[in-house]
Amino acid sequence: MSPQTITKSVSIIIPTFNEEAVIANTLKTLLAITDGSKEVEIIISDASSDRTPDLLKEFPVTVCRSEKGRAVQLNAGARMAKGEILYFLHADTLPPKTFLEDIRSAVEQGHKAGCFRMHFDDNHPIMSLYGWFTQFPLTLCRGGDQSLFMEHTLFREIGGFNETLRIMEDINIINRIEQRTRFHILESEVTTSARKYHKNGMIELQMSFGTLHLMYALGFDQESMTRFYKENIR
Repeated sequence: MSPQTITKSVSIIIPTFNEEAVIANTLKTLLAITDGSKEVEIIISDASSDRTPDLLKEFPVTVCRSEKGRAVQLNAGARMAKGEILYFLHADTLPPKTFLEDIRSAVEQGHKAGCFRMHFDDNHPIMSLYGWFTQFPLTLCRGGDQSLFMEHTLFREIGGFNETLRIMEDINIINRIEQRTRFHILESEVTTSARKYHKNGMIELQMSFGTLHLMYALGFDQESMTRFYKENIR
Protein backbone atom coordinates (compact mmCIF):
# COMPACT_ATOMS: atom_id res chain seq x y z
CA MET A 1 0.00 0.00 0.00
CA SER A 2 1.46 3.37 -0.96
CA PRO A 3 2.01 6.28 1.50
CA GLN A 4 -0.64 8.25 -0.37
CA THR A 5 -3.23 5.58 0.40
CA ILE A 6 -2.27 5.44 4.09
CA THR A 7 -2.62 9.18 4.60
CA LYS A 8 -5.68 9.87 2.43
CA SER A 9 -8.15 11.55 4.79
CA VAL A 10 -11.55 9.99 5.50
CA SER A 11 -14.68 11.62 6.90
CA ILE A 12 -17.15 9.13 8.42
CA ILE A 13 -20.68 10.58 8.34
CA ILE A 14 -23.48 9.00 10.37
CA PRO A 15 -27.08 10.30 10.28
CA THR A 16 -29.03 9.72 13.50
CA PHE A 17 -32.69 10.00 14.39
CA ASN A 18 -33.65 8.66 17.82
CA GLU A 19 -30.88 6.07 17.91
CA GLU A 20 -30.30 5.99 21.68
CA ALA A 21 -30.57 2.17 21.65
CA VAL A 22 -27.62 1.60 19.29
CA ILE A 23 -25.48 4.71 18.82
CA ALA A 24 -23.22 4.21 21.86
CA ASN A 25 -22.26 0.68 20.79
CA THR A 26 -21.69 1.81 17.20
CA LEU A 27 -19.39 4.63 18.24
CA LYS A 28 -17.46 2.51 20.76
CA THR A 29 -16.83 -0.06 18.04
CA LEU A 30 -15.95 2.54 15.42
CA LEU A 31 -13.54 4.40 17.74
CA ALA A 32 -11.85 1.13 18.69
CA ILE A 33 -11.33 0.27 15.02
CA THR A 34 -10.01 3.73 14.13
CA ASP A 35 -7.87 4.18 17.25
CA GLY A 36 -4.43 5.31 16.16
CA SER A 37 -5.50 5.89 12.57
CA LYS A 38 -4.44 9.14 10.96
CA GLU A 39 -6.57 11.54 8.95
CA VAL A 40 -9.95 10.26 10.18
CA GLU A 41 -12.90 12.24 11.50
CA ILE A 42 -16.36 11.14 12.62
CA ILE A 43 -19.32 13.43 12.02
CA ILE A 44 -22.78 12.74 13.43
CA SER A 45 -25.66 14.52 11.69
CA ASP A 46 -28.37 14.39 14.33
CA ALA A 47 -32.09 15.13 14.19
CA SER A 48 -33.09 13.24 17.34
CA SER A 49 -35.67 14.06 19.99
CA ASP A 50 -34.63 11.25 22.37
CA ARG A 51 -31.43 10.85 24.44
CA THR A 52 -29.17 10.51 21.41
CA PRO A 53 -27.73 14.08 21.70
CA ASP A 54 -26.78 13.47 25.35
CA LEU A 55 -25.08 10.18 24.49
CA LEU A 56 -23.11 11.81 21.68
CA LYS A 57 -21.51 14.21 24.17
CA GLU A 58 -19.62 11.27 25.66
CA PHE A 59 -17.66 10.61 22.47
CA PRO A 60 -14.89 12.50 20.60
CA VAL A 61 -16.99 13.14 17.51
CA THR A 62 -18.23 16.21 15.68
CA VAL A 63 -21.99 16.71 15.97
CA CYS A 64 -24.12 18.86 13.72
CA ARG A 65 -27.83 19.37 14.25
CA SER A 66 -29.97 18.92 11.18
CA GLU A 67 -33.55 18.74 10.09
CA LYS A 68 -34.92 15.20 9.91
CA GLY A 69 -34.47 13.37 6.60
CA ARG A 70 -31.61 11.07 5.64
CA ALA A 71 -30.65 12.98 2.46
CA VAL A 72 -30.75 16.31 4.32
CA GLN A 73 -28.75 14.94 7.22
CA LEU A 74 -26.12 13.29 5.03
CA ASN A 75 -25.60 16.51 3.07
CA ALA A 76 -25.35 18.49 6.31
CA GLY A 77 -22.63 16.16 7.54
CA ALA A 78 -20.82 16.29 4.20
CA ARG A 79 -20.73 20.10 4.31
CA MET A 80 -18.70 19.88 7.52
CA ALA A 81 -16.42 17.13 6.22
CA LYS A 82 -12.76 17.81 5.54
CA GLY A 83 -11.84 14.36 4.24
CA GLU A 84 -10.77 13.52 0.71
CA ILE A 85 -13.01 10.46 1.01
CA LEU A 86 -16.54 10.51 2.41
CA TYR A 87 -17.86 7.38 4.11
CA PHE A 88 -21.60 7.32 4.83
CA LEU A 89 -22.55 4.83 7.54
CA HIS A 90 -25.88 3.98 9.19
CA ALA A 91 -26.13 4.17 12.97
CA ASP A 92 -26.97 0.47 13.28
CA THR A 93 -24.24 -0.78 10.94
CA LEU A 94 -20.69 -1.75 11.92
CA PRO A 95 -17.88 -1.69 9.35
CA PRO A 96 -15.22 -4.42 9.15
CA LYS A 97 -12.00 -3.85 11.08
CA THR A 98 -10.18 -3.28 7.80
CA PHE A 99 -12.65 -0.73 6.41
CA LEU A 100 -10.21 2.20 6.26
CA GLU A 101 -7.60 0.13 4.43
CA ASP A 102 -10.27 -1.35 2.16
CA ILE A 103 -11.66 2.04 1.18
CA ARG A 104 -8.30 3.75 0.74
CA SER A 105 -6.95 0.86 -1.31
CA ALA A 106 -10.02 0.90 -3.56
CA VAL A 107 -9.68 4.64 -4.17
CA GLU A 108 -5.95 4.23 -4.81
CA GLN A 109 -6.83 1.65 -7.48
CA GLY A 110 -9.10 4.15 -9.22
CA HIS A 111 -12.48 3.28 -7.75
CA LYS A 112 -14.12 6.62 -7.03
CA ALA A 113 -17.17 5.21 -5.22
CA GLY A 114 -18.57 1.98 -3.89
CA CYS A 115 -19.91 0.02 -0.96
CA PHE A 116 -19.26 -3.06 1.14
CA ARG A 117 -21.01 -6.37 0.97
CA MET A 118 -23.24 -6.97 3.95
CA HIS A 119 -24.35 -9.55 6.45
CA PHE A 120 -26.85 -9.26 9.27
CA ASP A 121 -26.35 -9.76 12.99
CA ASP A 122 -28.74 -12.73 12.68
CA ASN A 123 -27.51 -16.05 11.29
CA HIS A 124 -30.93 -17.27 10.25
CA PRO A 125 -30.61 -18.90 6.77
CA ILE A 126 -33.00 -16.37 5.23
CA MET A 127 -30.99 -13.43 6.59
CA SER A 128 -27.76 -15.06 5.41
CA LEU A 129 -29.29 -15.42 1.94
CA TYR A 130 -30.22 -11.73 1.84
CA GLY A 131 -26.66 -10.83 2.76
CA TRP A 132 -25.24 -13.20 0.12
CA PHE A 133 -27.06 -11.31 -2.62
CA THR A 134 -25.25 -8.05 -1.78
CA GLN A 135 -22.17 -9.22 -3.68
CA PHE A 136 -23.95 -8.80 -7.01
CA PRO A 137 -23.95 -5.53 -9.04
CA LEU A 138 -27.74 -5.27 -9.21
CA THR A 139 -29.78 -2.24 -8.15
CA LEU A 140 -32.22 -4.50 -6.31
CA CYS A 141 -29.31 -5.72 -4.15
CA ARG A 142 -28.17 -2.24 -3.14
CA GLY A 143 -29.08 -0.22 -0.07
CA GLY A 144 -27.74 2.31 2.38
CA ASP A 145 -27.14 -0.40 4.99
CA GLN A 146 -24.12 -1.50 2.95
CA SER A 147 -22.61 1.93 3.65
CA LEU A 148 -21.23 4.11 0.87
CA PHE A 149 -17.82 5.59 0.15
CA MET A 150 -16.88 8.10 -2.52
CA GLU A 151 -14.30 10.70 -3.30
CA HIS A 152 -15.29 14.09 -1.92
CA THR A 153 -14.72 15.68 -5.32
CA LEU A 154 -17.18 13.25 -6.95
CA PHE A 155 -19.76 13.97 -4.26
CA ARG A 156 -19.54 17.67 -5.08
CA GLU A 157 -19.67 17.05 -8.83
CA ILE A 158 -22.93 15.12 -8.64
CA GLY A 159 -24.49 17.57 -6.19
CA GLY A 160 -24.66 15.27 -3.15
CA PHE A 161 -27.84 13.56 -2.05
CA ASN A 162 -31.15 14.68 -3.55
CA GLU A 163 -32.92 16.41 -0.66
CA THR A 164 -36.30 16.29 -2.42
CA LEU A 165 -36.29 12.53 -1.83
CA ARG A 166 -37.66 11.23 1.46
CA ILE A 167 -37.04 7.65 0.40
CA MET A 168 -34.68 5.82 -1.99
CA GLU A 169 -32.09 8.59 -1.72
CA ASP A 170 -29.38 5.90 -1.57
CA ILE A 171 -30.43 4.26 -4.83
CA ASN A 172 -30.76 7.67 -6.49
CA ILE A 173 -27.21 8.72 -5.67
CA ILE A 174 -25.80 5.34 -6.75
CA ASN A 175 -27.59 5.70 -10.09
CA ARG A 176 -26.05 9.14 -10.55
CA ILE A 177 -22.62 7.84 -9.60
CA GLU A 178 -22.92 5.10 -12.21
CA GLN A 179 -23.58 7.71 -14.89
CA ARG A 180 -20.03 8.96 -14.31
CA THR A 181 -18.01 6.00 -13.08
CA ARG A 182 -18.13 2.33 -12.15
CA PHE A 183 -19.62 1.59 -8.73
CA HIS A 184 -17.31 -0.79 -6.88
CA ILE A 185 -18.44 -3.50 -4.44
CA LEU A 186 -15.76 -4.37 -1.91
CA GLU A 187 -15.21 -7.99 -0.87
CA SER A 188 -15.32 -7.33 2.87
CA GLU A 189 -18.61 -7.01 4.75
CA VAL A 190 -20.34 -4.62 7.10
CA THR A 191 -22.57 -6.02 9.81
CA THR A 192 -25.99 -4.44 10.02
CA SER A 193 -28.84 -4.86 12.48
CA ALA A 194 -31.73 -7.16 11.59
CA ARG A 195 -34.04 -5.27 13.98
CA LYS A 196 -36.42 -4.13 11.24
CA TYR A 197 -36.74 -7.70 9.98
CA HIS A 198 -37.50 -8.92 13.50
CA LYS A 199 -40.18 -6.26 13.86
CA ASN A 200 -41.76 -6.57 10.41
CA GLY A 201 -41.07 -10.19 9.45
CA MET A 202 -38.18 -11.52 7.37
CA ILE A 203 -40.20 -12.24 4.25
CA GLU A 204 -42.71 -9.41 4.63
CA LEU A 205 -40.07 -6.70 4.98
CA GLN A 206 -38.07 -7.92 2.01
CA MET A 207 -41.23 -7.93 -0.10
CA SER A 208 -41.94 -4.35 0.99
CA PHE A 209 -38.41 -3.29 0.06
CA GLY A 210 -38.77 -5.03 -3.30
CA THR A 211 -42.03 -3.18 -3.91
CA LEU A 212 -40.37 0.15 -3.13
CA HIS A 213 -37.58 -0.62 -5.61
CA LEU A 214 -40.20 -1.40 -8.25
CA MET A 215 -42.19 1.74 -7.48
CA TYR A 216 -39.03 3.83 -7.80
CA ALA A 217 -38.07 2.17 -11.09
CA LEU A 218 -41.57 2.82 -12.46
CA GLY A 219 -41.40 6.49 -11.52
CA PHE A 220 -43.87 6.63 -8.63
CA ASP A 221 -43.92 9.96 -6.81
CA GLN A 222 -42.39 10.39 -3.37
CA GLU A 223 -45.79 10.89 -1.76
CA SER A 224 -46.98 7.44 -2.86
CA MET A 225 -43.74 5.75 -1.90
CA THR A 226 -43.60 7.40 1.51
CA ARG A 227 -47.23 6.45 2.17
CA PHE A 228 -46.48 2.84 1.22
CA TYR A 229 -43.48 2.82 3.58
CA LYS A 230 -45.46 4.20 6.52
CA GLU A 231 -48.32 1.75 5.95
CA ASN A 232 -46.14 -1.34 5.60
CA ILE A 233 -42.91 -0.83 7.52
CA ARG A 234 -42.62 -0.11 11.23
